Amino acid sequence: MPHTKLTYAQIQQQRQSEAEAAESTRRIPVIAILEDIRSLYNVGSIFRTSDGAHLEAIYTVGYTPHPPRKEIEKTALGATRTVPHRHFDTIEEAVLAARDHPPSASFLRRGSVKVAALEITSNSRSIFELGCKDFPLALVIGNEITGVSDRALGLCDFTLEIPMLGAKHSLNVAVAFGIAAFECVRNLR
Repeated sequence: MPHTKLTYAQIQQQRQSEAEAAESTRRIPVIAILEDIRSLYNVGSIFRTSDGAHLEAIYTVGYTPHPPRKEIEKTALGATRTVPHRHFDTIEEAVLAARDHPPSASFLRRGSVKVAALEITSNSRSIFELGCKDFPLALVIGNEITGVSDRALGLCDFTLEIPMLGAKHSLNVAVAFGIAAFECVRNLR
């Protein structure tokens, strides 16, 4: 049977409206904590991915750009209106807020929030080893060049890495976040 590409209107019929997505209490129990990310376009892409995965929230930290910014909107395509977000000056404030996040419907059925960094460390677990016991989760994503800070690593319960099979040891931060976000979705579906 041949595949017929859906039209934009057909795809829209299968999706929530922006208002429904923004008000939803049935989110995937993951808070993305973006620590000192430089690129507005990476931040916008992470917003768009977070909307697609229907994550709980995004917390920006330090000099990470945050809405409203037209450069973020260029890649977010409206996701800043559908994903709850807050900005914090320090990683400590963001992690504390994540641990104290008010329970939504997605958080009510699970235990306390765990904090993990997406970073290569001496005892990282593969992102593909995540299990239901690891949720709800606050996932720290670090700077494009230096990664997650030592200060942030000291606040984490564990670290996760994406297995790299080629010569390179890392991915673009927004790409890595996308892999991690949808691995979280896969685990909870």
